[in-house]
Amino acid sequence: MERWQSTWENTVEYNLSESGVHPLTIREVTGGDASKVLDKNLGYGQTNGTIELRKRIAAIYEDADENNVIVTNGSSEANFVALWRLLQDKGEVVFMVPNYMQISGLAKNLGGKVKTFRLLESRNEWVPDFSTLNRIVNKKTKVIAICNPNNPTGATMNEKHLDEICRIARKVNAWILSDEVYQGSEINGKTTSSIWNYYDKALTISGLSKAYGLPGLRIGWITTKKQMAAKLWAYHDYTSIAPNVVSDYVATKAMEPDTRIRILTRTRSILKQNLPIVTEWINRNHEHFRFIPPKAGAITYLKYDLKINSKQFANRLLQEKKTLVVPGAHFGMDRYLRVGYGSPTNYLSAGLKRIDELVNEITQ
Repeated sequence: MERWQSTWENTVEYNLSESGVHPLTIREVTGGDASKVLDKNLGYGQTNGTIELRKRIAAIYEDADENNVIVTNGSSEANFVALWRLLQDKGEVVFMVPNYMQISGLAKNLGGKVKTFRLLESRNEWVPDFSTLNRIVNKKTKVIAICNPNNPTGATMNEKHLDEICRIARKVNAWILSDEVYQGSEINGKTTSSIWNYYDKALTISGLSKAYGLPGLRIGWITTKKQMAAKLWAYHDYTSIAPNVVSDYVATKAMEPDTRIRILTRTRSILKQNLPIVTEWINRNHEHFRFIPPKAGAITYLKYDLKINSKQFANRLLQEKKTLVVPGAHFGMDRYLRVGYGSPTNYLSAGLKRIDELVNEITQ
């Protein structure tokens, strides 16, 4: 998926593969302090993130402080550092699907064995298959990896779901790695609960790319218990060493409490404005498409019944209509498409029209 997007996202006319909202500028984040970026000394930054930034991140999590937080270059590096540490003696990773596939790929390349449990479509929502999860977790399980809010479905897990996952993990003393990069983008305004509040052996992975609309900063983080954070810091020393100082500075501004609220309010406003556009499009195309409306994130996961697999559909859309989406095959689920809806409304509508054109040609 990463290669698919990075190859084409800057050359197509309509990029509906993006999973975040339209990005902010440095000026929009920092306001009157934007000029201060020019005065930043470009030396090495603090390798685990500046104290001020880590304090502002820690404030999101109950009873956390700066020593619970490691700042990384994006949540992708956070996932790598965490799994590098957790799988040093190999072992099994139990992985929620559909999901951002990096964790599964990393686990295999680090010598781990990957087992999966699914989100199931039930009564117009996505729910974890706890029967399978309970069956496949065993004493070899080192990590249970979840994504909440979920990519690509936009589903959220509630407190009962998280309690059950923790109960199952606790039986075998496994870690839970929770990708929470979409937290803060809930359409109803109610922030999804973090695994941090439920389980001692948890690593919460998050960052500024999705809910905050700041992917170019490449700022992510891990929040975990202090002993583990100290160990992960040593691993981070051997990857990218430190976040860059300009990104750390702008991220610190973004995580200032009032600014953070302003940014997340903007994100939710974009989603509330754009989701009805996608919903109306789905209703017009109900013969071929359906979806469970997302609860969070600028992503919709569309199921279709056309006689073409998802890679072929996405490739034809790319080549013939200069429009990019993510095929469900990239999440291990064919006959689905992930379509992002965080772009400006006119752009979104025009991109959906390109999908209409291809569907009409396929069904003629």
